[in-house]
Amino acid sequence: MSKMHPRPPAPARPQPAPFWQLRSRSLEFGRLPVLMGIVNVTPDSFSDGGKFYDSSAAVDQALQLAADGALIVDIGGESTRPYAEPVPLDEELRRVIPVVEAVCQQASVIVSIDTLKPEVARQAMLAGAEIINDVSGLRDPAMVAVALETGAGVCVMHMQGTPATMQDNPQYDDVVAEVGSWLAARRGELIEAGLQAERICLDPGIGFGKTNPQSIALLNSCGEFHAAGAPLLVGHSRKGFIGQAIGDKTVDRTPGVIGVALALARRGVQVLRVHDPAPLQQALLLFDIAGGLDD
Repeated sequence: MSKMHPRPPAPARPQPAPFWQLRSRSLEFGRLPVLMGIVNVTPDSFSDGGKFYDSSAAVDQALQLAADGALIVDIGGESTRPYAEPVPLDEELRRVIPVVEAVCQQASVIVSIDTLKPEVARQAMLAGAEIINDVSGLRDPAMVAVALETGAGVCVMHMQGTPATMQDNPQYDDVVAEVGSWLAARRGELIEAGLQAERICLDPGIGFGKTNPQSIALLNSCGEFHAAGAPLLVGHSRKGFIGQAIGDKTVDRTPGVIGVALALARRGVQVLRVHDPAPLQQALLLFDIAGGLDD
């Protein structure tokens, strides 16, 4: 009789990073994801373009997001929707810097600046922001220099192409493997450039140079990206794949956003970038209470 050999143990799942070092503070992670509320100081963002284009309305929205459970507010003055046109530097500064200053003065919420422009990032840090959220993955060496100069926490996102071209037939042989490899490699490059590893957060870029099926594949595999050693941020809120999955592009996507958020919480994603944090905070809390995060 042949001997039975025990199966080798399954490889250990990569563990989520426990914290993210920001410009002047450390953001410690717990069981539930941190919520990052979105403030678009733009006339043309895909979801709420124009609603908060006025500075006072943008400040009020940021404060409301904080009251509704957002630990971070992400302020942006240039739309990154597909086929968006670039915004001149002076105009982007005019839109966002007064909002950053006012929010930092009026609330203890962490402020992130969503920008591709190094000078906007630099001035936002001087105004009190803690995080640079750059959808190009800090492609501009000058943005890396600003991050080094200011000590900002950085969010590095994967995007195939640019906002103007990213949805022109994005192609991958294996989207999960390619995005995961890019995130790990980009983190390594930034560390070699002098950034401290603990200041880097990674974002797979849902809907940025991805088809809806590709975005869903990334969401299903987010847990694999912890292997890169950095916190993970996912921005799935109100994205097109939700409307397509439901079969109605005009329907309220909040229930779909919540459903995806619960799955991402199970996969250890540390930061969720969302438009409406209040229902997500409640859903995540009850999901945890009901044992949804237990293995």
